[in-house]
Parts: sequence; structure tokens; C-alpha cells
Amino acid sequence: MGGGGWHDVAMAANHEERAQAAFRAAQEQWRGALESHRLAPPDAGFSGRLRALAAAAAGEAVACKDAEAAGFEWPPHRASASKPPHELRPGSGRRGPDELWRAFDGAVAELNRAATGTELLEVAAAYEALAGVAGDLAAAVEREDRESGLLPQARERRSA
Repeated sequence: MGGGGWHDVAMAANHEERAQAAFRAAQEQWRGALESHRLAPPDAGFSGRLRALAAAAAGEAVACKDAEAAGFEWPPHRASASKPPHELRPGSGRRGPDELWRAFDGAVAELNRAATGTELLEVAAAYEALAGVAGDLAAAVEREDRESGLLPQARERRSA
């Protein structure tokens, strides 16, 4: 018997199991991030929720890439009609620069489109785009909230 045989099969199975576990963990993180927006009052925690959404989207992108490398495909669903939680929708009074919100809305639409197919790398790219714009929004909203007094000013660090 040549070329590794059983060892190669065991390594492939282990890689698939890790990819599935990472995918499940990323999905759970994503659901948690969305749920925090669904239940949120309009408050100073908005920028933190946006930051968590960005991290969850980045985690989804990595999990999708890993799952694709392990030979999986995206399970298509009816996400094309999916809407983000209320505080993330246009017309909800969302704080932050309009141009970033337009980019966010575009990234959500692209994720919804990609999620109706089976291409994990397209879904990963859509999650990456959403992670980027959500991270930019988090920073912009935090900056605005600090300037308005909704959040305390960041303390300057001095060396000891």
C-alpha cells in the first residue's frame, strides 16, 4: 500500500470535522451578533454591537473559506428576502455617516444574493465586505458618540 492510505483518509476526515465545527461556531457567533441588534434599545452600546457584527461577519468569512477548502458548499436558502434587525435598517434613525450606511446596505444585499447560491467563496467575500463596512461604521459611530458626549471621551495614555 503506498501514499499514506489510511492516514490520508483520517487526515481528510479530521479536516472536514474541524471545518464543520468552525462553521457551526461562526454561525452561532453570527446569530448572537444579530440577536444583540434585535433586542437593543437605542443606546451608547450601538458602536460595540456594530463591532461585534463586524467580528462575526469576519468569522463567517473564515469559516466559509475553510469549509470550501474541505470540499463543502454553501447550503442555499431564501436569504434574498432576509432583512437585518430594525436598528440596522434604513429609516430607523441609525447613527453614523450616510455613505457608510449606503455601503452597509449594499453589503447586506450582496450577502443576501450570495446566500441564495451554493458558492462558499462568494458567501465568504460577501461576509468580508460586510465585516469591513460594519467595522468602519463602528469606528465612525463611536467617534460621533464620543464627540456628542453619549460615550465618555477616550482617556489619553501616558507612559509611567
